[in-house]
Amino acid sequence: MVSLDSAVLARWEYGGKRYEILVDPDLVDSFKSDPSSVNIDDFLATDEVWHDARGGDRPTEEAIESTFSTQDISEIAVMIIEKGSIQLTTNQRKDLVEQKRQMIIQEIHSTAIDPKAKTPHPKTRIELALEESRFSVDPFKRLELQVKDAINVLKPLIPLSFEPVRVAFRIPSAGYGACGKFLRPYLDKEEWLSNGDWACIIECPPGMAGNLIGKVKGVAGNSEAKEL
Repeated sequence: MVSLDSAVLARWEYGGKRYEILVDPDLVDSFKSDPSSVNIDDFLATDEVWHDARGGDRPTEEAIESTFSTQDISEIAVMIIEKGSIQLTTNQRKDLVEQKRQMIIQEIHSTAIDPKAKTPHPKTRIELALEESRFSVDPFKRLELQVKDAINVLKPLIPLSFEPVRVAFRIPSAGYGACGKFLRPYLDKEEWLSNGDWACIIECPPGMAGNLIGKVKGVAGNSEAKEL
């Protein structure tokens, strides 16, 4: 379970009464998208429903049954998260917004390039452009949706290209196992050469090509890589 110090309040008001649970703010996004993907014991700080969690005021079992038609905390949590809101202190919201902002910046940095320079934009450039556009980050909105929104506001400010790039590798057999783990998700073609080396062509987001080449070189220093 998430600690009480790290948990935030999820609150739903119904029938003139408040119903609150204490949840992990880092799991709210995943829980909203697919409750079954999150272990309820990880999501909740306690398995209690409250009228006032800070004051220790709890509803009766009859009130819970009347409101939610169940005593199952998982089903109750789904209803509160779907119909209610997350209550954050100023510092909690500030921290969560900054965490999500950095995730958005990292995603754009790793998937897009400057089409003229053929290299990823520095994170500081993306961050400054987001500030210039006054882009508003929602700490609980799904990351992929906010990345799309951010790209739309960035395009008039900085050039962005998302055309995938193809990279050819020749990797000695000793490095195949380690390199294959992170190259295989992007694999397009592969073959074993007569000398035992593994040759492959991958297709990946442009901002990731340099990072993947660097990882291969780190594992197999005598490997070869070439952007096609």
